[in-house]
Amino acid sequence: MNEKKYNEELLSFINKATCPFTGVKEIKRILLENDFQELEENKLWILEETGKYFVTRNDASIIGFTLGNNESFNIICTHIDTPAFTIKPKNDIYEKNYLKINVTPYGGLLNYAWLDEPLSIAGRVIIKKQNTYYKEIIDCEKPLLCIPSVAIHQNDTANDNLSLNSQTDMLPFLSLSNTKDSIKKIIQKQVKLRSEEEICDYDLFLYDTVKPIYFGLKEECILSPRIDDLSCTFPALKSFISQNKNKNNTIFCAFNSEEIGSLTKEGADSSFLMDILKRITGTIEKDLSIMISNSTILSADNTHATHPNHPGNSDINNEALLNKGIVISKESSSTTDSITSSIFKGICESVHVPYQDFVSKNDMTSGSTLSGISLRHVSIDSIDIGLGQLAMHGAKEIIGSKDSYYLYLAFKKFYETKITKEKDRIRLK
Repeated sequence: MNEKKYNEELLSFINKATCPFTGVKEIKRILLENDFQELEENKLWILEETGKYFVTRNDASIIGFTLGNNESFNIICTHIDTPAFTIKPKNDIYEKNYLKINVTPYGGLLNYAWLDEPLSIAGRVIIKKQNTYYKEIIDCEKPLLCIPSVAIHQNDTANDNLSLNSQTDMLPFLSLSNTKDSIKKIIQKQVKLRSEEEICDYDLFLYDTVKPIYFGLKEECILSPRIDDLSCTFPALKSFISQNKNKNNTIFCAFNSEEIGSLTKEGADSSFLMDILKRITGTIEKDLSIMISNSTILSADNTHATHPNHPGNSDINNEALLNKGIVISKESSSTTDSITSSIFKGICESVHVPYQDFVSKNDMTSGSTLSGISLRHVSIDSIDIGLGQLAMHGAKEIIGSKDSYYLYLAFKKFYETKITKEKDRIRLK
């Protein structure tokens, strides 16, 4: 697959993965199309040699795996959620001819970047019929809401200090009418229900409907919603389904809840990954401890590229540059060490993929990592990698147009590489 074709599929995936629920739904569709079998955690598993499987949890996290006959796992983990707004249970606010929707921030939003953007609604709805509850994943797709900015004439300090209150400044409006239970009416139409009374509850997100685009003289960059972390999730998924047949046990993880700390039953700070590893090894009658000690995790999440107008925000010589390759995070808080870094660099070099060592400035903090959180539950050799990006946590973000493709090439090679760990050496085959 060449870079152009890959990026077409990446941007299509971003358009469909508008929230954790629609994202997992799209991943499930792709896995099923590629002959993966869905398993359920509360059912007995019968696994076939060289089988291909996946499991979801809470409709918002997914783990896929393929079986080989070696004594290790090659694991890539990413996250499927992105900063956004969620809709509160009681949400209609009618004031001065505007029907506003009461929302709350999900994750660390860059507030001003969400102003004046066309927003839609996606998520999960629970429908009650008699004594049975049904789950529906919805995506309204078309623009429905907008959060208008205040004109410079009415806020003459906006260009000096734009302080936005998430309760008063960041409420979107939906209509110029007083329509009661407006969100339920939207759900009723979307799910084609007879009555709003069938709607029991929902987990709904707002998302930016603007389509991803290239920009630059040579289309060097991509401007898109949900770059963090779908630009890592898609290459992990694509490499997972396109890996050449081999004897490796490979695992793909896309976790929910990273943007709010991962402490949910389906987040990286849950037992989800460890539960699946236990189920696999128990079913195929392998020793869990031996498998874990031989395994390697690539934790893929983005970091801050050097800013064109604020280069001083980056370390003087450990920075991330767009289109210069995969970023290897060597923060003191990361899980990367010299062994895992060397392994990954060897994999990149074997497929001619560039990479960059990255460390933040000492006076600027960096966030936690997925594998760092997962290691609270399962101790596996790990490395933190990702892409450099601009405008992180805005409604739209920026990456280099080559970098996600680099990830795909490196991930595919990682899944196909047998990593043998001995007392004083490590071999890649």
